[in-house]
Order: sequence, then C-alpha cells, then structure tokens
Amino acid sequence: MEHLPVSIPLYASIPFFAMLMTIAVGPLLFHHWWENNRNKLIVSLVLGIPTAIYLIATGFLHNLEHQLIFDYIPFIILLGGLFIITGGINLSGDIQAKPAINTLFLGIGAVLASFMGTTGAAMLLIRPVINTNQQRKYKMHTILFFIAIVANAGGILTPLGDPPLFLLYLRGAPFTWFFQLAPEWLFANSLLLIIYYMFDKYYYKKEPAENIAFDRTHIQPIRMRGTFNFIFLAGVVLSVAFLNQQYIPAIKDNAYLAFIREATILLMAGLSLYFTSKELREANKFTYGPIIEVAYLFLGIFITMVPALIWLETNAKTLGVESAAQFYYATGALSSFLDNAPTAVSFYNLALGLTDPNSTGLVAGIPDYYLKAISLGAVLFGSMTYIGNGPNFMVKAIAEESKINMPSFFGYMIKFSLIILLPIYIITQLLFI
Repeated sequence: MEHLPVSIPLYASIPFFAMLMTIAVGPLLFHHWWENNRNKLIVSLVLGIPTAIYLIATGFLHNLEHQLIFDYIPFIILLGGLFIITGGINLSGDIQAKPAINTLFLGIGAVLASFMGTTGAAMLLIRPVINTNQQRKYKMHTILFFIAIVANAGGILTPLGDPPLFLLYLRGAPFTWFFQLAPEWLFANSLLLIIYYMFDKYYYKKEPAENIAFDRTHIQPIRMRGTFNFIFLAGVVLSVAFLNQQYIPAIKDNAYLAFIREATILLMAGLSLYFTSKELREANKFTYGPIIEVAYLFLGIFITMVPALIWLETNAKTLGVESAAQFYYATGALSSFLDNAPTAVSFYNLALGLTDPNSTGLVAGIPDYYLKAISLGAVLFGSMTYIGNGPNFMVKAIAEESKINMPSFFGYMIKFSLIILLPIYIITQLLFI
C-alpha cells in the first residue's frame, strides 16, 4: 500500500475493532446465531459498507480497491483452492496409539502444514488421529498439542502455511524468504513434539490395561485415497512460488498480470473437483460451509481494516513499538485474541511507517528482522487461544463430536497455552529474535 501524506482519524478504525471483537466473542456469547454463515455476512456488510463509503468520500478509494482486488481476492482463492484440494484427500485407519506413533502423526502434520496450509493439514489428519486414539482413555492432551503443532506452528515455512504469511507474501516477501525461518520452525516444533511425547508416555502408562490390550488387537491399516490431489496441490505450490513479479517482471508494470497465479489455483481446484469422487468427499465430511464462512468474515475484515492500516503507517513513530522483540510480542499478543492474518498486516504497516523507503536490504519494504518477528509472532501465537487461528475451533469441534472432553476457552489457556506454549515462544524469541 502506498505511503500517503494525509492521515485518517483513529475513530475510523472502530468498525475494524468491532469486527474483530464480534469474531472473538460471537462463538462464545451467541453461539447458535453465529453458526449461521448468513449472519456473519450481515455483520461484515453492516460494518463494511459504511467504512467503504467513508473511505471513498475522504479520498481513500485507491486503498480500498487495492485491499479488495489485490489482497482479498488472492487470499480467498488460495484458501479456497487449498480447502477444495485437501478435501479430496482421505486418510483413514486405526493403528496402535503408542506415544511414538502419535508423535510421528504430529510431526508429519508439522511438515504438511507449511505446504498444504494449517487448515488443510489439520483437516486431513485430525480424524485419523482421533480414530487411532479412540481406545485410549487419556487423549485430550493429544488434541491440544495437535492444535499447537499442526494447526499453527507447523505452518511457518512457506506463504501457503498460514494466512498471515500469504498476506505478507502478497506485499512483496519472496516465496523462498520464508525458508530462512527453518531454524525457528525446527526449534519450536521439535520442542513441542518432545514435550508432547513426554506427556503421552506419562498418560500411556496410566491407561487401563484392557484399553491397551483392545488397542493392540483392533488395528485397521492406514489407507490414503485421492492421492492424485497431491498433483494439484503441487500445482498450487508452484504457482505461488513462481507466478509472481520475482519471476515475471512484467507484473511490476501491470499488477493485474499477477492474477495468472489465481487462475492457475482455480484451475487446480477445478481439476480436483472434477476428478475426485463424491463418495470420497463425503468420507471426509466435506462441505463448503467453512470456506464460505472465511469468505464472508474476511470481506468485512479486509474492508474495515483499511483505516487502521493507513493510521498505523502514518502514526508508526509515535507508538513506541520499535524493536524486533516488541514487534514479535505485540503481533503475538493480538494474534492470540484476534485473527492473526489482519494482525500481521497491521503490524507490517506499522513497520512500514517506521522504515525509510530508501534504506537498503529491505524485504517487502521493511527490514528483514521486522518481517521475521511479525511472521513468527502471528503464526506461533495463533495457538494461544481457540480463536487465534481458524483451524483451532474446527479441530476442537471435531474432537468434541468424537466425545473428547475439551477444555473451555479460558481452561485451554490456563491448562495448556500459558504454561506450555508461552514459555516455548519466549525461548524462541530469546534465541532467534
């Protein structure tokens, strides 16, 4: 987004904060009303339309257009493409639920998350993990670590991994730049896996003997169907990696040429729909509800966040957030309770306002260390609450459908994220940021 000499009053951001707070408290305070996607669209339009009118009337039409055309549309197409393609891959079976096997499941999820998205990896693996552990008495801890690893921390390595990283990619961060976060990805996920293994070994020893005996004798081999969808998934990965201005310089002169990437993603999703049987998608309990929910909510988010982005960029120097560590914790704190995608973009704009555009060695217009701190803060801290990242609530809901007693919103924080995740994320910052 271009630098502007004029600012915008902070009160213009009220609809943005109202939008985020509604998303945060909606599932908790008016759950049944909030379940209807139509009501989510109504909230987005009620808050978004007045904001759009205000932006047009005050001369910020270009910012609104940029946000909707070059951010919202690519964002939804990528998530929709990944959702459709991964929804055509079915993993079933019930193998022995030993600590080493459970840890392997989560480790595979950590790798897959960066290349098929945290949502895709979580939806692919959550039911096989639950099926594998159905004979176990103690399994809540497995779901909690699954949320932390597969639905969040595993998605650090590529822009496909988590929505905030894709939005930073759209702002100019090269696809390959995120690979340099491999040490942080390896450290955080390895520590989480080691701690999970210790927990699972402890609970495995507490399991009733009859449960272990039943688990050993009721085995169904792991079976994967729809594997041809990995070809279409590879097509999405390659399109995001290579169909950009880094490899197609003409995009710098005509930004609309970048939509060749979105056209390719839509083609891959269309091929997945054509070649995947209805029966296979039904086995995955595939519906369009979750992606429609994301499309409706983020329409409101992307419109209402424009005033906040402009205000942050023009007032950055007065806010006192200057060091990489401050960016990490500030991004993380808001990502814990608000959606981590708009939070990452907000702090990116804050960093943009602090940066001299004539400086050398910038990545996406900001210093490398700011981008690193924002990326890690957004992705890691998305697991601090159920509402920090989209897949968290989806995993919780599927687990509860399977009669796994999950902790409440605050119980999740008290019993898990504050005592286990937060220390790991603090150590990550001390070592790497």
